[in-house]
Amino acid sequence: MKQIYKITYIPTNKIYIGKVAYESFRYFGSPDIEVVNEDFLKLPKEIQKDYTVRKEILWESEDCSDSELSEKEVEFIRKHQSNNPEIGYNRWPKFNENT
Repeated sequence: MKQIYKITYIPTNKIYIGKVAYESFRYFGSPDIEVVNEDFLKLPKEIQKDYTVRKEILWESEDCSDSELSEKEVEFIRKHQSNNPEIGYNRWPKFNENT
């Protein structure tokens, strides 16, 4: 099962949109760890020690191609604006306020 998912980091309320070509309940994506750490270091120590990460499946298909999956990922990144540094942790495609 191919999936598009959204990860929400509850203390920062920022999101990450990703894709997986196989159904996996344990996979939580691969945002730039430096960018995530930068936000978390701004939080109080008690929140840094106790936070929640939520995974939501936004779309799935049993028979789409890998290129269709990639297109869907970009579609959802743009839809949710997770490539806007104020909203999310996706850094590709580059955020453009005019699109």
